[in-house]
Amino acid sequence: MRAVRTLAVTATAFAALGLAAPLATATSGPSSVTADSFRAPGGGDNSNGVTVSPFAVHQGSILTITVRGCAGGTVTSSAFATTTLSAAVNGVSTATARIFNNATPGQYQLTVQCNNGRTLTQSFRVLPGQGAQGGLGGSLAPSSVEMAVGGSLVAAAALGGGMFIIRRRRTARAGI
Repeated sequence: MRAVRTLAVTATAFAALGLAAPLATATSGPSSVTADSFRAPGGGDNSNGVTVSPFAVHQGSILTITVRGCAGGTVTSSAFATTTLSAAVNGVSTATARIFNNATPGQYQLTVQCNNGRTLTQSFRVLPGQGAQGGLGGSLAPSSVEMAVGGSLVAAAALGGGMFIIRRRRTARAGI
């Protein structure tokens, strides 16, 4: 009876360790400069009807421009190719622009030329470096579903191993 308790405690400890290990090793990414660490100093806050999201963007990334009170038009900047604003829906037009891969990091201005003749400007920042998503090799963090599946597999393995040992001991005792 004592061996069964020991085995149960050991299996529980291994299951807890197996479930906690992926969470303990998970990180939220690099602690260096990220797009979220910048706040728009008077820019990107929709004070003139133009909002950029995100305010700080890496080279090669997508910038979303939202404009209120502009029924279509174009958006230009030296950091991306000229893009066209969508037709206004509820008074809001949007455009997406891909930042050039070789854009120099720093502060940039974009100019919105509305079809109704209005001209608006907004600033944004290009960050150094490009975010890489190589696919394999730990470049992407596991999703919560992957974490749950992995934890379930570890728990199932611990339970199966414990059941195997208990069954083997019972078989060995019956033979003696």
